[in-house]
Amino acid sequence: MAKQPHLLLEPGDVNDTVLIPGNPDRVDRIADHCDESTVVAENREYRTVNATVDGTDLTITSTGIGCPSAAIAVEELAEVGAERVLRVGTCGALQADIEIGDMVVATGAAKEEGTSARYESATYPAVPDYDTLSGLVAAADDDPGTVHVGPIVSDDAFYNETDEYVADWEAAGLLAIEMEAAAVFSLARRRGLDAGAICTVDGNLVAGNQKGADSDEELPAKARDNVSRAIDIALDAVTRLS
Repeated sequence: MAKQPHLLLEPGDVNDTVLIPGNPDRVDRIADHCDESTVVAENREYRTVNATVDGTDLTITSTGIGCPSAAIAVEELAEVGAERVLRVGTCGALQADIEIGDMVVATGAAKEEGTSARYESATYPAVPDYDTLSGLVAAADDDPGTVHVGPIVSDDAFYNETDEYVADWEAAGLLAIEMEAAAVFSLARRRGLDAGAICTVDGNLVAGNQKGADSDEELPAKARDNVSRAIDIALDAVTRLS
């Protein structure tokens, strides 16, 4: 089999479990939490590193922003032998009591995006598999910080999340909004992969703030600091699931 055209990977290049942050820089940050790591490939928004933590081998691949590029990553990872994908990202809170820096473990993702619609009806659920979700929840239970577990929404239009949309999502009890999980969950199910997602809260849309609104930094300081917590929870889940 030829190398995949976007990830530049071929069978044997990746381990069974792949952590998939959006930001390529976060690949290196996750690798810094591991015992050892090696760069495998890099192209466009996709950066892949193989790593080991506590004797468990894993892969880290960035997906870029949004469901279209995340879908490409999941499709190509499935082709080269990945068996589980675990999103480690950021999200905006949709409930007033969720604070910047908190963690959200997704039990499902509403499909406010267009990519999964090319694969299946919106009535089909975008949910993680039970084992991966349970592994994340168990790892989160050992974390001293605040972790929320529940449904989220994946949206395509970062700059068009109007007050009406936010109010509707809040009323529906959705915990947070991000841009990749719905496609990741849907494609993983269709391709026979396990999947999960944990995200650090970087803003609260109910309170009227988004990341980067009041700073030159992309993430607020508390979210920036607590990304490390999300990484540690995800790596703990990986070792439990192995």
